[in-house]
Amino acid sequence: MSASENSGGGGTVEYIQHHLTNLHTGEGFWTFNWDTFIISLLLGGLILWLAKAVSKNVQSGTPGPLQNFVEMILEFVETQVRDSFPGKNALIAPMALTIFMWVWLMNFMDLIPVDLLPAIAAGIGIPYLKIVPTTDLNTPLAMALTVFLLTVYYNIKVKGLAGYGKMFLFHPFGKFAVPANIVMTAIEELAKPLSLGLRLFGNMFAGELVFLLIALLTLGATISAGLLIWFPLQVVLDLAWLIFHILVITLQAFIFMVLTIVYLGMAHTEADDH
Repeated sequence: MSASENSGGGGTVEYIQHHLTNLHTGEGFWTFNWDTFIISLLLGGLILWLAKAVSKNVQSGTPGPLQNFVEMILEFVETQVRDSFPGKNALIAPMALTIFMWVWLMNFMDLIPVDLLPAIAAGIGIPYLKIVPTTDLNTPLAMALTVFLLTVYYNIKVKGLAGYGKMFLFHPFGKFAVPANIVMTAIEELAKPLSLGLRLFGNMFAGELVFLLIALLTLGATISAGLLIWFPLQVVLDLAWLIFHILVITLQAFIFMVLTIVYLGMAHTEADDH
């Protein structure tokens, strides 16, 4: 299926709108994006399968390429936890590893040609398919909200309810500016999950748009002299952006993981150390 057919025979705006529309049910607050849910679930299952496959074939002598790769990632994540997390918590390293791998795999879906999977889906009667879960705002914000709730939980667990309350009352301006402290600390705490989620969403959404704009170079093109010019240019631009985007998707997964570790590390510090 060509790009023009995939967009329902419409033009540029219809093509972009089609690719940015999720397969969903419901409207408004009750909208449920099935493609985001299913693809995220499949990628999570892939991580579990990979972990099980490696654990079944662990070799102490001469490990295979897959085991070497997994051990390299494990060592990388453990280093980040050691450097950024001040306390001891058995949950942090596994959670950091899960976040890094899961976000990276969801981001990686952006490297699949933009028309490939939607065209296959259209061929079996699925009208819309948005294959990058992190370009759906619900996914980054849901993950960021989970991190935020964990930080609140550990703040209360480590500092106590009174200690956590003191952070709002006396930080950052001291005991003589309680109203300002409450407002500033509330803004600071709420900004953490918002910035965490919006940073990931913004970068991935922008990356997806660039791929779509590159695809538009030959949208609806027929065999002609113009196609001989635009198609090679499209290939070069696509390859260049793909190589650069590999760095982007890895960096965004890394940032999400590190900030999660840092925020949870701050929650594990005593109230007097805040």
